[in-house]
Amino acid sequence: MSDPDLPADLPGDPTGGALATDDLDTDPALAAAVLEIEGHVASAGWDQPGRLYALVDTARLVAREPSLAADAGLDDASAAGSLTPVEQDQLPRERALEEMLAEIAWPDEVAGCAAVVERWVLPPTADEQIPADAAEAEAFAAAHPDRQEVRIVAGVTRAGAAYCALRLRAHDEEQSVVTGPELVPGLLELLQTTLDDPSGHRSDTEEPLP
Repeated sequence: MSDPDLPADLPGDPTGGALATDDLDTDPALAAAVLEIEGHVASAGWDQPGRLYALVDTARLVAREPSLAADAGLDDASAAGSLTPVEQDQLPRERALEEMLAEIAWPDEVAGCAAVVERWVLPPTADEQIPADAAEAEAFAAAHPDRQEVRIVAGVTRAGAAYCALRLRAHDEEQSVVTGPELVPGLLELLQTTLDDPSGHRSDTEEPLP
């Protein structure tokens, strides 16, 4: 489906690549965690369901769960100033990620969160042709000759930092991953709400990425 949240020039600009260290708005710990998730998910290929991650302060994880941290290859040296992604239960395909995020609130020990989702992106010229019905719109996008499929990894922290990594299926190489702090503002806002709103369903952390 065409996603107005995505930059309009994305299909023609697969040049993001590595972390932009000259961006003063970038939280390096968050950026590193998002890129770690992106690489982990990319290794499993395409056509995956959405994924949700808690981002936990690594030093706190090492102190509280030393055996779990050791199994993940984490120690005091690697912990300083870093975040560890902890994958949650696999999200059901039949529910939209945006709908589920509205029901989630993270416990205080979670420093941030990240989500992974695959979306169809259409050129801006197709916007007026998209049917209002969600199922018809999805079918329209899937059949459009100029469609692009993109995988979005978006992350936020309680401190308000944000970072994204986008990979086009047509440019499925690490060097073509587009990165930046505000590429999908709507999704970032939803993720931030899960950290700010205490009224949602509490999500428990599970195991860090291998």
